[in-house]
Amino acid sequence: MVSDLLQHLDTHKSMGPDGIHPRVLRELVEVLTQPLSILYQQSWLTGEVPVDWRLANVMPIYKKGQKEDLGNNRPVSLTSVPGKVMEQIILSAITWHVQANQVMRPSQHGFMKGRSCLTNLISFYDKVTCLVDEGKAVDIVYHDDLKALFQLK
Repeated sequence: MVSDLLQHLDTHKSMGPDGIHPRVLRELVEVLTQPLSILYQQSWLTGEVPVDWRLANVMPIYKKGQKEDLGNNRPVSLTSVPGKVMEQIILSAITWHVQANQVMRPSQHGFMKGRSCLTNLISFYDKVTCLVDEGKAVDIVYHDDLKALFQLK
């Protein structure tokens, strides 16, 4: 798994604070797979992450609106590439566990592979139309949390 993840690193991405560029890891995959696998295994067993992998360079990235307004930027953390690879391994293990043990309900759409806002909307629309076809009353309440958040400011 480590070898596969290293081979598919995007060499156009930025390096983290450790100065290790994704191209270096990708080109040295045969040499680095075993040592990184050992580090990842030790980190998993002990629950400790190397300090260098916890550091980040935070950069502002423009979102929308007036560029002069600092509130129109979002922070992006440039973290260590080996740390990101470990995150992918952990995410894969958690995803496998969640799916294998049916932890999530079938109605869960957020952060699930192959599901999105669109599939959620289609599922919701199907449920509502079935209830209406059965002659049942349907009440719908819609709220926009993002809008409410900005109105509180």
